Amino acid sequence: MKTEKNIEIALLLYPECQMAAIYGLTDLFRIANEWAAYPHQEDRHSRIRVTHWRLDPLLGSIECCWDSDPADTHYPAFAIAPPSVAMPDRMSAMPHEAAWLNGLHRNGVIVCSVCAGAFVLAQTGLFSGRRITTHWAFAELLSRTCPDAQVVTENVVIDDGDVITSGAILAWNDLGLLIVDRIMGPSVMLATSRFMLSEGVRNDQRSLQGFVPRLDHDDETILLSQHYILSAPGMNHSILSLSKRSYLTERTFIRRFQKATGLNPAEYVRQVRMTKARDALQLGDRPITQIATELGYDDASSFRKAFQSVVGMTPTDYREHFRVKRGTR
Repeated sequence: MKTEKNIEIALLLYPECQMAAIYGLTDLFRIANEWAAYPHQEDRHSRIRVTHWRLDPLLGSIECCWDSDPADTHYPAFAIAPPSVAMPDRMSAMPHEAAWLNGLHRNGVIVCSVCAGAFVLAQTGLFSGRRITTHWAFAELLSRTCPDAQVVTENVVIDDGDVITSGAILAWNDLGLLIVDRIMGPSVMLATSRFMLSEGVRNDQRSLQGFVPRLDHDDETILLSQHYILSAPGMNHSILSLSKRSYLTERTFIRRFQKATGLNPAEYVRQVRMTKARDALQLGDRPITQIATELGYDDASSFRKAFQSVVGMTPTDYREHFRVKRGTR
């Protein structure tokens, strides 16, 4: 006879949170429950109870607004702050939500975030001294928001035991599968993943990252250099040549470029080149050696090394995995 134990997962609905993630996680956990109930599973297993929570403005407290298995009491094991459809710099302060998450954490609940949901968790102070992740485009802002945390973007999910953070918007799938693995074991997690045509819990999100150059500063001289690099990535953009074009000394150019863009010139050039390389590998058929030459690399091996360090995959593997398949007539 099977014995079930309900494990509650609380999903936080905050202003402008992404409802697709709320519903997606709810469905993912329901699918996991279905697979866990199959006869081939072990006699003892857990069932996931999903609850949705939001601020009741009249009560001034976070209240349950939906329950997959209604009961009189709540004992969440996990609480998740989903992504936001608003940009992080436009997200409002959420003292009630932060206090609720802190209270759960003090009672042993594992608190989690997806993408910009990290900025909700950041308001709890729980990131201090931790290694955390978020969407790659928001990493710099999160670093400024949490200066005593180590913000990294190469990981899709960072499991710090009592605090779990995950990367870009669709990383709710990876977080959900990680939780299923914890609660129900790897066989149910893999069955759920296969049913959803998912790759499972991914380890590295570098291959999915893009590069968004910072162009909203007021240093017009550096902005001209940025446009020059973006328009001609295959040129030999040495510090000497770039500084001469800007009529600045090398030292001054490096200092102003770093201040304006957040990157040193060499790393900026490399990021621009790798963005062009991704597009070429995904959308075209040109040989890798030709792409390397077009992007200013003396040989294909140096290009492959640079690509691997930035993207986390070889150019060949990246093309095979992400290449856009054109329809045939």
